[in-house]
Amino acid sequence: MPDNAGEGSPRKRAKMDTGDAGAAAASGQAAERPARTATVERKTKETSISVTIDLDGTGEASIDTGIGFLDHMLHALAKHARFNLDLKCKGDLQIDDHHTAEDCALTLGAAFDQALGARRGILRFAHAYCPLDEALSRAVVDISSRPHATINLGLKREMIGALSCEMIPHVLESFATEARICLHVECLYGFNDHHRAESAFKATAVALRSAIAVQEDWINDIPSTKGVLA
Repeated sequence: MPDNAGEGSPRKRAKMDTGDAGAAAASGQAAERPARTATVERKTKETSISVTIDLDGTGEASIDTGIGFLDHMLHALAKHARFNLDLKCKGDLQIDDHHTAEDCALTLGAAFDQALGARRGILRFAHAYCPLDEALSRAVVDISSRPHATINLGLKREMIGALSCEMIPHVLESFATEARICLHVECLYGFNDHHRAESAFKATAVALRSAIAVQEDWINDIPSTKGVLA
């Protein structure tokens, strides 16, 4: 997992609900839900990144990382999670793709975390299977606030486009770290690495869309026996 606690970390923690929403929850009354949006910037000597996300969007995305296949994967994630996403990155691609791919994922995860805010009134757990031709992937997610990722894609090529295959699972790991979610993704089978990777990102997107869906019949409930997900 990446060590991102130092300079340039995009981590911004949402505060506990102690205002009107918390009071409404204590009284059993529904509070007006704030927009689930965030903008996060990350600037280091390696990358300069800006991310704006709306978790309740329509899947509209404008993405420019400088790495075409990474753009393609993040666009698939936004489209099928129904996130509106604007992500721009200027990275040190003259070195390689590592810093750009990792930092984009970290910043996207931080924006997701900030936009989601208090984990109140959501489904929390979800899974999805997505095929792409001969490839089939499964994603299981827990919006737990405890970051963990187990990613098994079984990619065999060295590169897909300008993105090294070793970075593709690392992108999902880095996203999960800053999003503070538990994420398990596995490509079950398939022989085309493009299809394996894309089906994995699509499955992740669909699982995320379900996990963060607002449940109107328990909109003030925090889905944890501890009473908190923070």
